[in-house]
Amino acid sequence: MIEQSVSSPPQGGPPHGGPPPGGPPQGGARLPVRPDAGRFLILAVVFICAACGLVYELELVALASYLIGDSVTQASVVLSVMVFAMGVGSLLAKRLRPWAAVGFGLVEAALALLGGCSALVLYASFAWVGESRPALVAFSLAIGVLIGAEIPLLMTLIQRVSRQDAGGTVADLFAADYVGALVGGLAFPFLLLPWLGQLTGALLTGAVNALAGGALVLWVFRRDLTPRSRLLLVIVNILVLAVLATTAVLVDDFERAARRAVYGDGVRVAVHTEVQEVVLTGGRGEPLDLYLDGRLRVSGRDEYRYHEALVHPAMRGPHGRVLVLGGGDGLAAREVLRYGDVRAVTVVELDPGVVRLARADPALSELNGHAYDDPRLRVVTADAFAWLRAWHGEPYDVIVSDLPNPGITASTKLYSEEFYALARGVLADGGRLAVHAGSPTAQPRTYWTVDATLRAAGFGTSPYRAEGRLTRFTAGPD
Repeated sequence: MIEQSVSSPPQGGPPHGGPPPGGPPQGGARLPVRPDAGRFLILAVVFICAACGLVYELELVALASYLIGDSVTQASVVLSVMVFAMGVGSLLAKRLRPWAAVGFGLVEAALALLGGCSALVLYASFAWVGESRPALVAFSLAIGVLIGAEIPLLMTLIQRVSRQDAGGTVADLFAADYVGALVGGLAFPFLLLPWLGQLTGALLTGAVNALAGGALVLWVFRRDLTPRSRLLLVIVNILVLAVLATTAVLVDDFERAARRAVYGDGVRVAVHTEVQEVVLTGGRGEPLDLYLDGRLRVSGRDEYRYHEALVHPAMRGPHGRVLVLGGGDGLAAREVLRYGDVRAVTVVELDPGVVRLARADPALSELNGHAYDDPRLRVVTADAFAWLRAWHGEPYDVIVSDLPNPGITASTKLYSEEFYALARGVLADGGRLAVHAGSPTAQPRTYWTVDATLRAAGFGTSPYRAEGRLTRFTAGPD
C-alpha cells in the first residue's frame, strides 16, 4: 500500500499543492458562487437532466408501442439500445474532460434538441414514410450516447467546486440522478402525457433540459469559458430553444397533417380521451371507420360480420341477462338488444370517451342503432378484469368479450386463465361466453392459445370464425 506523503506547509501558507484559504479550487478560475452553492446547483442540474432523460426514454417507448404495437418488444429495443449507447457516451466523454464546461453545455443543447423533437420525428416517419423502426433505433442510440456523456462531465465540473472525496462526490451525483429519474418517470404518465400529450410534452421537456444545462455552464462556469466558446453556447442554446418553441406553436398543425396522411382526408373527430386517441373518419353518406390508438377498430363497411358472428351464437339458450366486456362503441350491444326477451345488458368499458362518442356522434350512434338510448342497457366505466374481480350480484346468462385483439400486449391480461376464471364465476349455470380470439388464419398461434386458455379455465370450447368478404380487417377488429 502506498501512502501519500504530506509535507509541512511553509509558515503561514497553504498545504503544498492545495488552494489558498478561501481561494478557488485548483485547476480553474474562481467561481462566481461559494463552493457549497456551486455544488448544490450542479446536483440540481443533475436532478433535472435525469428527469428529462427518463422522459425521453418513456416517450420513445410509449410512442413506439402506439405506432408499432407490441409494447414489450419496443420497450426492450429502446432500453437495451439506450443502455448500450450510454456506455459508449461515457467513453466518448473522456475526450471532452479538458473542456468539461463547454462540452457539457453542447451535450445538453444537443440532447434537448434530439429528445424534444424525437416524438415528432418518430410520428412523422410513421405518417409519411410508413416505417418508424429505423428512427426509433437512431433516436435511442443518439439520446443514449448524450445521456451517457453527462455524468463524466458533471463529475469533472463538481470536482471544480467540491472539496469532497471522490467516493462521496460519486454518491451525491448518483443520488441526484436516481431521484431525478424517479420524478421524471412519474411526471411522464401523470402530468405530461394527460395534460400536454406526447409531442408537446417532449418539446417542453427539451426546453427545460436546454435551460438547465445552459444556465449552469453560462453562469456558474462562465469564467472557464473563452469568449468564443461562451458566444457559441449562447447562440446554440438560443437556436435550440427557438426550434423547440416554434415547433410547439405548430404542433397542432403538424398533428392534423399527420392524421390526414395516416387516415386520409375524411377525419371528422380526433380526440385524446383519458385512455387513448380516438379518431372517426367517414360518415355523412360514407362508411364510418373508428380508430383507437391508430388501430382500425370498426369499419362501417362490414363491421356487422364481426359483431353478428360474435354475439348471435352465444345467444342460443337463456339470455335474459347479458354482460358485454369492452364494446364501448355500442355495436355488440346493438346485436344483443335485437332480442326482445333480453331483460338487462351491462356494458363494462374502460374508456368513457368512447362511450360519449358512441352516444353523441350522429354517424356512430346511427351505426350502433342508438343502443345507449335503450333503457335495458347500463354502462359501467371500469377495467373489465377489476370489475369481474369485484363483482357480486345476479349472474349473467351470456358474456360477450368484445375486447382488443389478444396480440396487443396491453390486452393480454384480458385473455389470461385468471380472467376467464373470473368470467366463469359471473356466469349462471349453463351460461355462455363468446370471445374474440383474432384470426385463425392470420394469427393461428394466438387463436389456438386463446382456445387452450379457455379450456384450462374450465370452459368447453366451440371454435368458429366469421366467413365472407372482409374489406378492411380479418375476422375482427385490430
